[in-house]
Amino acid sequence: MASLEVSGLTKSFGATHVLHGIDLAVEDGEMIVIVGASGCGKSTLLRIVAGLETASSGSIRIAGREVSALEPAERDIAMVFQNYALYPHMTVEQNMAYGLKIRGLPKPEIARRVAEAAGLLGIGPLLARRPRQLSGGQRQRVAMGRAIVREPKLFLFDEPLSNLDAKLRVQMRAEIRRLQRRLGVTSLFVTHDQTEAMTLGDRLVVMHAGHAAQIASPMEIWARPADTYVAGFIGSPAMNFLEGTLAEGGQVVALKAGPVLRFADGPRAGGEGRPLTIGIRPEHVELAEGGIPLPLDLVEPLGSETVLHGRLPGGEALVVKLAGPGPGAQSLPVALPAAALHVFDGETGKRLDP
Repeated sequence: MASLEVSGLTKSFGATHVLHGIDLAVEDGEMIVIVGASGCGKSTLLRIVAGLETASSGSIRIAGREVSALEPAERDIAMVFQNYALYPHMTVEQNMAYGLKIRGLPKPEIARRVAEAAGLLGIGPLLARRPRQLSGGQRQRVAMGRAIVREPKLFLFDEPLSNLDAKLRVQMRAEIRRLQRRLGVTSLFVTHDQTEAMTLGDRLVVMHAGHAAQIASPMEIWARPADTYVAGFIGSPAMNFLEGTLAEGGQVVALKAGPVLRFADGPRAGGEGRPLTIGIRPEHVELAEGGIPLPLDLVEPLGSETVLHGRLPGGEALVVKLAGPGPGAQSLPVALPAAALHVFDGETGKRLDP
């Protein structure tokens, strides 16, 4: 096992700045998931760690060794790609053994490692087949097996599940997590899928416009997002955002939509009239007799839950997620409980705490 330290990492392509001073410390055996929308810099960060791109500035240390100037083959890493990158003319066994053969390992050692990895992944019966004879899930297992036999200090996963169907993606997600825990190899996993991120990562790096918007455990990010971007990106359906204004010593917020919200947790920073953004997750909106009227535009029955879309009196959209089947009414009274509200600066989007 090995640690990974990324310090002050930047990357520019001409006048285009892609990464802005990324700092990240990954502990031995930890699984870090880098998540964000397309173009946020997450794949560029992974490729720089792998040595496939050169950083404009900053340093990368693996197991305490500075590797920024080393070629990918010298960094003792293994990478699993989205497109599998298998040699079509080789069998599964030959694909898994190729990297070890190039390194000059003895044939008995190569055979042992391939057999162990094939057993771990359940692909022993496929060793004589070629990639064209395999399903997408089987090809991904072979790609993982090729990485495992290297016995690297660091695993890098670049959206490895994107080409799989939904059911297989869930299966492979669980398999990757199980294998990573069993092998105990420090890992970086890049994805745009928040569900993958929440279920796979010990910690998440939420990327936004080349910055690490927040680095924390999945539940901490879900419960205490650092800003409105993180709050809106993590969670399904996305968090509701309502415009408000601070009043009465910071304990009351008047919403643009009309309702007044009172907080019981003490004053907040700033004076009266300060613009705020109030966030509440759809699953935290409550149905309450005498509450704010919410005419419904759309009802999505999903079996175990129902998602309701409506608009508050001021015209702002509000999404509600209920367990089980939804009510048949076209309008519902809702409440926004104070304990479930998130408060952000209306101008910067940064989280405000009591």
